[in-house]
Amino acid sequence: MKIALPRSELQRGLARVQAIVERRNSMPILANALLRAEAPKQLELVATDLEVGIRSRHQVEIEEPGAVTASARKLFEIIRELPDEQVQLSSKDNGYLEVRCARSRFTLAGAAAEEFPSLPELAPGEIARVQAAVLSSMIERTIYAASTDETRYNLNGVYFQVLEDDGKLRMVATDGHRLAMVDRLVSEGGKGIASGVILPRKALGELKRLVDEEDADEIELGFEGTHALVRRGDVTLVMRLIDGEFPNYGQVLPKAPGRRLTLSAETLTQVVRRVSLLSAERSRAIRVELADGRITVSSNNPDLGEATEEIDVDYSGDTLSIGFNARYLLDALNAFRTKEIEMSFDDELSPVVLRPTEDGETTAVVMPMRL
Repeated sequence: MKIALPRSELQRGLARVQAIVERRNSMPILANALLRAEAPKQLELVATDLEVGIRSRHQVEIEEPGAVTASARKLFEIIRELPDEQVQLSSKDNGYLEVRCARSRFTLAGAAAEEFPSLPELAPGEIARVQAAVLSSMIERTIYAASTDETRYNLNGVYFQVLEDDGKLRMVATDGHRLAMVDRLVSEGGKGIASGVILPRKALGELKRLVDEEDADEIELGFEGTHALVRRGDVTLVMRLIDGEFPNYGQVLPKAPGRRLTLSAETLTQVVRRVSLLSAERSRAIRVELADGRITVSSNNPDLGEATEEIDVDYSGDTLSIGFNARYLLDALNAFRTKEIEMSFDDELSPVVLRPTEDGETTAVVMPMRL
């Protein structure tokens, strides 16, 4: 293989694969990226950890077609430091990859392209087209609630569902202590694609990076068998779906909370953050007390001290006192990125429901704690 392409184009492609490659794995080649040059004038960059894979195509000048693999991380670090000029890449007989740019020259140890695992070739029967900004917002408002506990494998991702009534996409995540849910109407093809699948957390993180790129406009999304396929221009993301049953999240959603109030999201965020400074480091427990005209947020830690702060609110009714994990509240508020939120309460043993006031299709539920 012997090719040439602009440094900026190569750096952009290599940046996409960094979070996918596995540096510590039983298969050392998974720490590598595959570079395959094929006519006409096309370089294919591929990375995979066998659960998530990405493929991107780039226009290049090809003197000799061929393929080679090299350390994705080290190659990216090299390319990032080079001057913004044309980069020449060439494979050597001993499996090494030579990198030249201006007066710089590097030689990286590699491995035969034939040893690199191939990505599944998918051809979904139905494809949904979703605006990149819409998908980015849906991921941001749900992924924080996905579980990181490997023993609860079916919660290590986000549930993807197509609502039968209106064809809207719904994404739901929960770790058993909190829940996040978002509904959105897609531009085309929503009703025909698969429903009731669990997208893994890591893959959604990569998808979020893809849709947040400056030139991202529309994303194609489809499912086939045990895999999901995402396409955006010359970039394809393939992910293995989580094989498990997602819990009946509808049972967690309060039907008609008895107490509702509206307040500034920024004010509540700042108060919870300040008061939680003296909460127990492990539980992050705080108390939220609702009374006439105010919310009082407090924490008490025998080893550190106590903190209390009040917020004026438009509320008149019974006093209510509930314990919460401060981090769970802050995660939801940070994901909303909104000016005002609606908080709904029922009783001391019921969860709190949070919604942005301008978006009734985004919901966060936080379960109470016993203090």
